Amino acid sequence: MIVRDEAAVIARSVGCALKLADEVVVVDTGSSDGTADIARSLGAKVSFFKWRDDFSAARNFSFSLASGEYVMWLDADDVVEEADIAAVRALVEGPPFDVAMLVYSGGGVAYVRERIFRRAMGFVWQGVVHEAVVPRGRVVYSPAKIVHKKERAADPTRNLFIYQKAIARGVCLDERHLFYYGRELYYCKMYSQAVSVLQSFLAGGGWAVNKAEACRVLYFCRMAEGDEDGALAALVRAFVYSRPRPRDCCLLASHFLKSGALAEAEYWYTRAFDGEDIGSGAFVEEEYSSYVPALGMAAVCDRRGDYASGIRWNGRALAARPQSKVALANADYFAQKLKNN
Repeated sequence: MIVRDEAAVIARSVGCALKLADEVVVVDTGSSDGTADIARSLGAKVSFFKWRDDFSAARNFSFSLASGEYVMWLDADDVVEEADIAAVRALVEGPPFDVAMLVYSGGGVAYVRERIFRRAMGFVWQGVVHEAVVPRGRVVYSPAKIVHKKERAADPTRNLFIYQKAIARGVCLDERHLFYYGRELYYCKMYSQAVSVLQSFLAGGGWAVNKAEACRVLYFCRMAEGDEDGALAALVRAFVYSRPRPRDCCLLASHFLKSGALAEAEYWYTRAFDGEDIGSGAFVEEEYSSYVPALGMAAVCDRRGDYASGIRWNGRALAARPQSKVALANADYFAQKLKNN
């Protein structure tokens, strides 16, 4: 683990790590809140690394301190449930492998990430931000899940500034990091710059999943600039790189719903229910294949005056998110409509 000022959550994550690992290495990159002392008191091996705006450098240092046959990484705000701890233990005690891919979830998003590595393979982290390891050798997939439970808001400019400092030093971003740099520009509302970077990324090589995601980010940039036609063109371009993804289907459906093209809206909301394969490597946002399209279909039914069907679709939205204020209000609305008709 690499950490900084995580006193509020470090005991939770180290506690999980101690249950699944034979040793826990915590590398502190400059805490001032006692994070290192807490980790040490729990039994972690604590070392220090001077932060230099390079996540890979810190990760690689932390890996150099590990001594086990396999090395697994966690963030300070990650949690591993008991069933998943058992699954990880069973995995590393089973047939040998070089890389294990596990599910990473949090904030309504889930995806598969490289998580456990055979130390003798000498894997190296790459990238100053959004660091990653390129898998090789025998790669296995496990349903074991790591849950990212962020307890505080991150600095929205941190990653952008790290990228910009790297570029100023003469670092040439590869295709993967060109995509992430464009996304960071969008997060910081630097829309024109984000468009330029993402278009450069789309003109080159790169992973199809990232290209499809870049098209959606371009959609949001164009919408923020008031260019709805350009936004729709960017959104549809995503279909060149992957099958229609649930969130893209919902975005497209909402445009048809707004214009009154109900048959087209219904078609795209229905497509969203097809879901997405987490094994594709894409960020899977479950609500866009359940809750969001169900609400959308309820709105389509309302426009048609088919309130009985609207109740059924809204019921599906409530099943996906029982505490939704929108769906609860819809339930009252449709009940009143049926009563009056």
